[in-house]
Amino acid sequence: MALYEVLLIGSPSAVQTEALTTQLEDVAKIFSLEMPRDIAIRNAADVTSRNPKAATVALYFGGDPNADAKIVDQLEAAKVPIVPVVEKGASVTDVVPAEIAHTNACLLEANDATLEALASVTLEALGLLHRQRRIFISYRRSDAREAALQLHDELSSRGFDVFLDTHDIRPAVSFQEMLWHRLSDCDVTVMLDTKDYFGSKWTAEELGRSQALGIQILRVVWPDHSGSRHLSLSDTVTLSNSDLDAGKKLQPELLSTIARRAEALRSRSIATRHLDLVGRLKSEVTRIGGRFEGIGAYRSVSLTLPRGRSLEAYPMVGVPTAEMLNDIQAKAGKAGHGRFPCLVYNHIGIRPAWLEHLQWLDAQISSVRTLKVSDAGWELVGWDQ
Repeated sequence: MALYEVLLIGSPSAVQTEALTTQLEDVAKIFSLEMPRDIAIRNAADVTSRNPKAATVALYFGGDPNADAKIVDQLEAAKVPIVPVVEKGASVTDVVPAEIAHTNACLLEANDATLEALASVTLEALGLLHRQRRIFISYRRSDAREAALQLHDELSSRGFDVFLDTHDIRPAVSFQEMLWHRLSDCDVTVMLDTKDYFGSKWTAEELGRSQALGIQILRVVWPDHSGSRHLSLSDTVTLSNSDLDAGKKLQPELLSTIARRAEALRSRSIATRHLDLVGRLKSEVTRIGGRFEGIGAYRSVSLTLPRGRSLEAYPMVGVPTAEMLNDIQAKAGKAGHGRFPCLVYNHIGIRPAWLEHLQWLDAQISSVRTLKVSDAGWELVGWDQ
């Protein structure tokens, strides 16, 4: 089944479908992915064939507002982002179903033959921008240093931002604090499960924190080692003695297998972690009497608070940055929906100094804010005054 799913519904033309396919094929090559094996583009007749565990985005091309109404209902129930795609100047409410008319739309230029902007929206929703592709390698240096370095290089060559402690923590930085900070920013943990993996409390904590954060885990089990059976992990690659050479390096053909398995888990991680964030946000908003109105472009969530204040919440998996806030402000301005933009995130594992930095940004910037999902209920009541 495909690792990433793009659903074209509503009234897409053959020309638009072809242009978007060309854009996605170009990006797939950069990340060593194939279409349709890894990135599938489906139409309304093929929606039921999608991989429900994969990162998914639906693009609703405006035209007949009654087209594919049942599919819209099904996707909304599954919390799949549905992006209204409308030509600039057209009335969104006239060309898309009422259920998604208030969600963040992608506005096309009248003569846009390449659909480059729409492709960018699609890739961001799928987590296929380079800055979004983050992987953490967890290992014991005494057992698997050479293999960890090999995987770092292989995954980096496939467009991943790979965290390896020996490469990515600078001198004089609080080592463990930075480790947890970077882990919370990753989508997949590749666990090199050697016989002495749990001989260190740090590797045990890395695994435990990955599970607590909902990060998908790929366990690579060393030869003559049964692995940790009590763990309920997403996927396992079991090595034989022939998979390692005398220098404890992985055989080259195995690197590609591990990278593809990591890619599949990463797609699942994006889908489940976003679903968790959106579900928790929806629960808090409805609990205080507000309205959850749907998921649109950039996976943003349209909300209305009890006293009528309208928000556009952008759930972000990982560590928020000032650059992200600037990006959200720009996107909200271009969308012209008039809703106040905010970035929603899970603060678990983020460095205390970074959380203080985010508080300082909130105090300095009035046009966009951050919101911890754990505090969403009482915080939003305050925002609605």
